[in-house]
Parts: sequence; structure tokens; C-alpha cells
Amino acid sequence: MIREVAFLSMHTSPLDRPGSGEAGGMNVCIDELAAALGRREVEVTVFTRRTDPELPEEIDTPGGYRVRHVDAGPPRPLPVSALGEWVGPFADRVVGTIDGRPSDGARTGIVHSHYWLSGWSGLIVKQATGLPLVNSFHTLGRVKNATRRPGQPPEPLLRIAAENEVISFSDCVIASTEYEADELIEHYGADPSLLCINPPGVDLELFRPGGQRQARESLGVEDVPTVLFVGRIQALKGLDVAIEALAAVRDRVPDARMMVVGGPSGPAGESEYRLTRNLVDRLGLEEAVAWLGPQPHRCLPVFYQAADVLVVPSRSESFGLVAAEAQAAGLPVVAANVGGLRYVVRDGVSGVLVDGWDPADYGRALSRILESSALRGELAAGALATGRRYGWEKATDRLLELYSGVMGRDALK
Repeated sequence: MIREVAFLSMHTSPLDRPGSGEAGGMNVCIDELAAALGRREVEVTVFTRRTDPELPEEIDTPGGYRVRHVDAGPPRPLPVSALGEWVGPFADRVVGTIDGRPSDGARTGIVHSHYWLSGWSGLIVKQATGLPLVNSFHTLGRVKNATRRPGQPPEPLLRIAAENEVISFSDCVIASTEYEADELIEHYGADPSLLCINPPGVDLELFRPGGQRQARESLGVEDVPTVLFVGRIQALKGLDVAIEALAAVRDRVPDARMMVVGGPSGPAGESEYRLTRNLVDRLGLEEAVAWLGPQPHRCLPVFYQAADVLVVPSRSESFGLVAAEAQAAGLPVVAANVGGLRYVVRDGVSGVLVDGWDPADYGRALSRILESSALRGELAAGALATGRRYGWEKATDRLLELYSGVMGRDALK
């Protein structure tokens, strides 16, 4: 029986609010998985880099797991590109904290790293402690490079090299879907026997259908056809495509509006935010777009309930947690036909998958849904059925199976 797990999340904390900075779906996944493991009497400690000198060394979270702040580099937020030099010190301090073998000599611990930086540090922890290492990437550098917006810089070679090492020397790499597993094999030559598939989950008690009119009243938004965008404002998420699509929608649905939930993310986040704000002005959409900023995760259901359709024109997604949560709330989704979105969204059943990033294509798909209450109702029913497939308890069951399998293999070495 696994009694203790160390999560490594070097570059971002599960306590950070998703939708801005470096916080997004990965933070939600770490928080939910750690809490779900705690309900199974597994002790979870999440190690993350200290970004504020006033933070306590350790925090016991409402979810029942611990967050431990590790001193590695200056105690302030740093861009991901600046964290490579602190991977070693971060890993060394993790090694100094965790106990690799309990007094009875039985191997009961496992390290689960999240993202490439944590995976890199996880390799050091694995080597120093002998503990098995499981890694979840959440995004992949080579996949992002293959679909990045023209003019955007590629992911650094350091990231690609680190990902290769993590894939080669981890005991298991967890892919969110079979599509991510295929990407790991195609782009990195990963050994299929060391790949495990475990889709994330959705809090099905939180993300549920609700009354649209009541939701709109609570948010103070107009009772008009409404498109919703939820995500960090960065080139990867395609907010520029969503805005241009809205302009196309308004040629057919003149009173259509869009709510944008999220804030600037990453080193280029502020410039992307200015770009999208300028795009709204240039297209004459100032009165049609509501900028609502990042919201606490537990507040998102009311936004899904208030909208008619979610748009997710991301250039890559390992899973697509926002799309899964929206569907669990009964909201149809128009999404890019990439990565995990192909797994999460059932084309023609729970939403529409769009090839490429031509705003006109997204505009046509959104318009069809907004113009037809019958189609919208059919897709809403399909979305609800699709979204209810994902629950954190099921994801946790599978994760514990994977952990047991990895530890069993490790014991035979």
C-alpha cells in the first residue's frame, strides 16, 4: 500500500489562482489529485519553489495535503526561462526533506513530478533517493513548436533536451490521453511500455448545469447570445482567434457577446493582452467583449452556466480541462482539433472540432450553435453526458494502480 507521495511542482504552486501567471489547468490537477489521494489515506506533500519570502515553510491545505516551499533562487516570481539554473538546488533541498526509505526498509514512497522542470529535478531526486519517478508533462515543447502561432519564438532547446532525459529515465510517463501518448512516441521516441494513460478529472459536484438567466443576473451580464473564453492570455490559447471569430459571428448574430475569463500569462503575457485589447478596439468590439480577469476555480461554474457556448482555439492542449469542466456543466464547446481536445470534445455530439485556426471557421461553428436553439440543446445534452465521464475519483483509482505497478516493477530490479 502506498502511504506517501511527493509531488514536485517547481515552477508553480497549486495554491496559485488559475488563469494568470503560470497557473492554469495543471495547478487544478495537482490540487484535485493531491486532495483525492488524501481521501485514500495517502500522505501527499507538494514541493514548490518559494516565490515570496513571507510564505511559511509549510502549509496544510484545506484539501488535506501539504505544500512545502523550497528555497531555490530568489524568493520572487521568475519566468520559466530563468529557472533552469535552480533545478539542481531545488532537487537537493527536496532530497534533504523527503525520507526515501522508512525504518522497516520497505519501499513505500514515490515521486510524481509535473512539467519538464519538475521532471528534470525529479531525475536528480530519483538518483539520490532510489525512489521511483513518475512524470506528467501537461504540455510538450516539441508539440507546442509544431503548432505555435507564426512569429512566436520556439520553445528553448534546453526544454527539449530535458524532456528527452525525463522520458528516457522516468519509471513511467503519464499521458492525459492516447493522443498525448502518440505525441510522446512520435516526437520523442518514447518507449510505449513506459507510457501510462490517465485522463484528469472534473469536480462533478462543483461543475453542474444551472439556470442560465439566474447565472447571468448574478454576474450582471446581458441576456444575449454569449460566447465564453476561459484561459490564460497567451498566444498558445488563441484568444486572438476567438476575438476575430466573434466579429464574424456578429455578422449573423448582431447582439452576440463574449466573456473573457483569464489574465496575462508568461513573459509575453502583457504584450499578448495589449495585442488582444487592440484587436478588440480595431474590430469595433469594445461593447461586445467583457474582460473579467482570472477567477477562483470554484467560481467558474456560474460562468459556464451563463454562457451559450465555450470557445477553445488553443494551439495545443494535452487534455483540455476547461473543455471538460464546461461540458460537465452542460455547455457545448467549439474547440481546435488538436491534442487532448480531440479526446475531450465529441465532434457533433458535445460540440464542434475545428481544423486549423482560421477565425472564419470558428465563427461559422459558433454562429450555427447560437442561431439554433435545437442544435444548442442537442449539443448541451451531449456535453453533459460527455463531461460526466470525468471524475477525480476515477482518475485517482487509475493513478493508484499506476503507482502500484511502477513500485512493483521497481521492487523487481
